[in-house]
Amino acid sequence: MNFHTRKWIKPEDLNPNGTLFGGSLLKWIDEEAAIYAVIQLGHNRVVTKYMSSINFVSSARQGDVIELGITATRFGKSSLTLHCVVRNKFTQKNILTIDEIVFVNMDENGRPTPHGKTEITYLRDRNLEDADRAT
Repeated sequence: MNFHTRKWIKPEDLNPNGTLFGGSLLKWIDEEAAIYAVIQLGHNRVVTKYMSSINFVSSARQGDVIELGITATRFGKSSLTLHCVVRNKFTQKNILTIDEIVFVNMDENGRPTPHGKTEITYLRDRNLEDADRAT
């Protein structure tokens, strides 16, 4: 699993207990997962369909740096299932895990449409035309 996104926990990210507000973290995860899905599927018409149980393992405090790790676990006909781990950058202690985040590939009319992908691809492995379409 690659950890590409890092967040520095600031005062506006905290709940009344002085720890990271779960809603802020879930927003960051949904955004990062959507970007991952867009890159994997090659265009930006994807929607979040489902998130499995969200397991808050520990917390983060102001000043902590956290990192989000996301990887594809399953390619369906029109869907992409991801797994997410959030951890403290310095201690490597897990903060949260989500076993499944499902995105659905949509056509221009907002209907599910096949994406034709079957495995994880990396930008360095794609030809330039595919890379241009993903952006």
